[in-house]
Formats: sequence, C-alpha cells, structure tokens
Amino acid sequence: MDDLEKYIGKRKKQSKQFEQDFENGYNDFKIGVMLKMAREEAGLTQEDVAKRLNTKKTAISRIENHAEDIKLSTIDKFTRAIGKKLKIKIA
Repeated sequence: MDDLEKYIGKRKKQSKQFEQDFENGYNDFKIGVMLKMAREEAGLTQEDVAKRLNTKKTAISRIENHAEDIKLSTIDKFTRAIGKKLKIKIA
C-alpha cells in the first residue's frame, strides 16, 4: 500500500462524508476512463467519435474527462458510435 492509499484509508475512517464523496468521485472518473478505453479499443479518435455524433471533439473530451453528470442516453449514444453496446448492472 502506497502513501496515497494510506492517506485515503485514514481519511475515510475519519469522515463518512469524505468516504462518500471519494467513492462518488471515483465512480464518475471510472465511467470516463471506461468510455475512453472502449473508444481506443475500437481504434477511434475523439475526432472520429465527434463526427459520428455530429458534435465537437471538445464535447467528447468532456464526456471522457468529466463524466460526473452524464446522462445514460449520452453514454448509450457514445457506445453505439464506437460500435459497442451499453450494459448496466446493479450489484
């Protein structure tokens, strides 16, 4: 365990609010990373996806880097544009 992980663990124990905020932020970040990885796996650039969605490259960058308040319909359009399917799992 590195210093950052130790610090995060310590803060989570000290504050339930920090723990909740951290987990929410991590999940938002993870969605963006998953979309970016899927796009790259499909061999597409942000510009390619933007053209397919009739939008700008900056919009695709925002989706991948700031997914904290993204609609499911937007994620679905993005995944279809890269030739993938959106599957949702509640665990």
